[in-house]
Amino acid sequence: MWRVRQTVRATTLIAPLALRKQLGRPLLIASETFQHTGSFKFRAAYCAALSSNSSHLLTASSGNFGAALAYSCSLLNKSCTVVMPHQSSAVKVAAVKSFGASVELVDVSVVSRAQRVAELGAQIDDVDVLSAYDDLRVIAGNSTLGEEIAELEKSGQYDFNCVVAPMGGGGLTAGIIQGLRAKGSKLEVFAAEPALGDDGRRSLAAGKIIANDFEPATIADGARTLALGKHNFEILKTGLSGVMVASESEIEEAVRRLFLNQLKCEPTGALALAALIGQDQDSMLMLHSPRYKPLLVVSGGNVEAAVYSRIISA
Repeated sequence: MWRVRQTVRATTLIAPLALRKQLGRPLLIASETFQHTGSFKFRAAYCAALSSNSSHLLTASSGNFGAALAYSCSLLNKSCTVVMPHQSSAVKVAAVKSFGASVELVDVSVVSRAQRVAELGAQIDDVDVLSAYDDLRVIAGNSTLGEEIAELEKSGQYDFNCVVAPMGGGGLTAGIIQGLRAKGSKLEVFAAEPALGDDGRRSLAAGKIIANDFEPATIADGARTLALGKHNFEILKTGLSGVMVASESEIEEAVRRLFLNQLKCEPTGALALAALIGQDQDSMLMLHSPRYKPLLVVSGGNVEAAVYSRIISA
């Protein structure tokens, strides 16, 4: 993993003084908004692209993984195709294209992204089909963030005793857990997901993967997944201390609070804070206890201008 860590940008640690005062509790933020391509996904995509022997990489993405994979392929002289929903954020589609990738927009009410990926995979020579989250190479790339957090904890310079991170397919949370454990850290890890797509919470409670019936219509577009990844679930079912959910209004409120604390982030990136300030009963039982001093992972900052303007102006 040394080459991945040599290439990624170290996460940005922020001590939000105004936010601490507003909430009346200690907290830190690990922001991936300054990562290459604006989200943690570069860690995963670069690791996967570096590990692949194929010359053409193919994936489905709502935007962040697609952009990260496109950029990674440009660094490694590989070709890239990204299948995206037709209603994807214009800024995310533009970002993928700007790094030289081909984009296939699909109407997910007619054909699923997975189906279109399978069709294209049969047509392209020397292709490697990557999942944005359910891939051991993706988890390994994300584990570099867990390693960094473990090193921050070990330094003794920062006051936190648990980690809260957004969860869609589970690639980020699984990677953080894997990286923490590899460094010997026993920090508790909590996941935050939108209430409209709470399959993660239901899956962990049932002890098996339970899928959403359709892609959740949440503003947190990075969490519009049908289910947790199988590889991820094997790590999450024993590694997560709990799963919390946040309503759409709580997610937007979290985006606004981060903006007022000089941090621009996308709705998915605000999920950890949204769960912390929200009124979900499980969230309140887990993290509203004063014994927790959370490190909140803000996973990305790629948000369409019109959407961001509406949220912060409300």
